[in-house]
Amino acid sequence: MKINKIYNENCLDTMRRMEDDFIDLTVTSPPYDNLRTYNGYSFDFENIAKELYRVTKEGGVVVWIVGDATVKGSETGTSFKQALYFKEIGFNIHDTMIWRKPNAMPNISKKRYTPSFEYMFVFSKGQPRVCNRITQNCKYAGKTIQTHTTNKESMMSCKNRKETKKTKPLQNIWDIKVFGTNYGHPAIFPEKLANDHIISWSNKNDLVYDCFMGSGTTAKMSILNKRNYIGSEISTEYCEIIRQRLNAQQKELF
Repeated sequence: MKINKIYNENCLDTMRRMEDDFIDLTVTSPPYDNLRTYNGYSFDFENIAKELYRVTKEGGVVVWIVGDATVKGSETGTSFKQALYFKEIGFNIHDTMIWRKPNAMPNISKKRYTPSFEYMFVFSKGQPRVCNRITQNCKYAGKTIQTHTTNKESMMSCKNRKETKKTKPLQNIWDIKVFGTNYGHPAIFPEKLANDHIISWSNKNDLVYDCFMGSGTTAKMSILNKRNYIGSEISTEYCEIIRQRLNAQQKELF
């Protein structure tokens, strides 16, 4: 099948034309509970999960960004049910990451705190083939600090001097603001979110898939990071948004 293309169809139809072990990385955010209404479309979660396992290469990764609705005073727990199902069909739950939204909209409920995060489940088929950890500058980079160690036999404590490293890997809670143009899509996720997962779990020329392409963020960030992409989007309206957005991006690049 052709790569670097968005398929205007149900993602199951797209994946069924893929060979086994075809995709290096999937970055997606499915519609969940009643929080997102993708033009009235629904999706067959279990069969999609099974197809994702089949088409993912050994060592490949699926990043599944999802949250829960609150129904009749209780969170649905759909995110956890889905994570456990991915594990049941063969994926490893490699990491349970959090996308924290520092500028989340205030909650109108007087009985609970403002919801300000979504889960980012990182599922792997075996051990991840790629892990390019993003780093950040250390606050005390280059400074010498003292550390204490204890000799268990003599029970003597001693001091060691250690120079702080310049950088350290990010933690698995990412603070990324929700802002910018939504391109007419109800649940766009930030470009930085897609970007950071793409550079973390894939290398240049790898193939990145999004089974719920939405407004095309995963495709755009794949292009910018010199990855190939495939997208599925069942909504013709959203496919037109993607086309316009990617065309504008290509003009900027060339």
